[in-house]
Amino acid sequence: LILRASEEKIESNYIHKMEGALKKDNADQSVLETLKSVTTVVADTGDFNQIKKYKPTDATTNPSLLLQASQMPEYGNLFEDALKYGTSLDSTPEDLNSLTCEQKKKLLTSICDKLAVNFGLEILKLIPGYVSTEVDARLSYDTEGTIDRAHEIIKLYGDAGIGKDRILIKIASTWEGIKAAEQLEKEGIHCNLTLLFGFGQAVACAEAGVTLISPFVGRILDWYKKTTGQEYVGAEDPGVQSVTKIYNYYKKFDYKTIVMGASFRNTSEIIELSGCDRLTISPKLLEQLEGMTDDIHQKLSAETAKGCDFDKQDMNEKIFRWLLNEDAMATEKLAEGIRKFAQDTVKLEDMIIAKLGLKN
Repeated sequence: LILRASEEKIESNYIHKMEGALKKDNADQSVLETLKSVTTVVADTGDFNQIKKYKPTDATTNPSLLLQASQMPEYGNLFEDALKYGTSLDSTPEDLNSLTCEQKKKLLTSICDKLAVNFGLEILKLIPGYVSTEVDARLSYDTEGTIDRAHEIIKLYGDAGIGKDRILIKIASTWEGIKAAEQLEKEGIHCNLTLLFGFGQAVACAEAGVTLISPFVGRILDWYKKTTGQEYVGAEDPGVQSVTKIYNYYKKFDYKTIVMGASFRNTSEIIELSGCDRLTISPKLLEQLEGMTDDIHQKLSAETAKGCDFDKQDMNEKIFRWLLNEDAMATEKLAEGIRKFAQDTVKLEDMIIAKLGLKN
């Protein structure tokens, strides 16, 4: 009952419905093309063929997607190039079996970063906008460590002739991650704050002036379905309601941070967020949207957000930590997401260790 009452409050106070279907160029125009008229579509994949097919404006990657792509034979050259880069560094001894623990750690870090950048460089050849490259999830509670790794990633792109204006550094939405992003933004390095599940996280990101946030729609839905045993459809979806609330709050108070819904479970979630600044969508769901020709309505806009009933939320570290503590879903999904990305990074490192013939 408490969960249901909370959802009803979100819908009545924070959601203003818009009338009229979006204009289509012809009756056979796909939902995907119609969606692109009000929302920037981003491809949530590291597969170049999928990016070529759907022609998104931006693209995002993460450790899980990078791990998957690295095991595909067609991308073996990118993997080999990263290995060559790491083993040619001055800090790497000629005899790899003589590596100290610290040298081994640095080698793996260098190769993983170079691999992520290699994928990013190829993606940038296919899109006009940003590519997001993620900092090691194991640094999620290390502000200085995150800043240092971001600098390394930006340098690798710079060495390849790509300016920082094409890159989003992807960082988990912990307090430490948000503080790292705040400093990086002051340096002109744009950031994408990921693993965002709670309203307090979103407010802190906006106050820090980050370029973009990625609230995880589907993972929020997963938690509520598991916890309540209920099914949620359309505007009742807790993930949809969360992103709608964040979007309307940002637009009402004129925050410049871009809202990019992520981690979708079905096309209904995507359609319910039409009008959101950006939506990053998996190839599977992009294909489904391309095959649909239904009329859709714009659900979000900056103009209607101005009429929403909000009070400005104060924010500092104590408030952030308390709001996160009070939100069981956000607390659990943030921790789970960091663990999963960290585990996939370790799996990638194990691939590198095996390829180099190192002792684990």
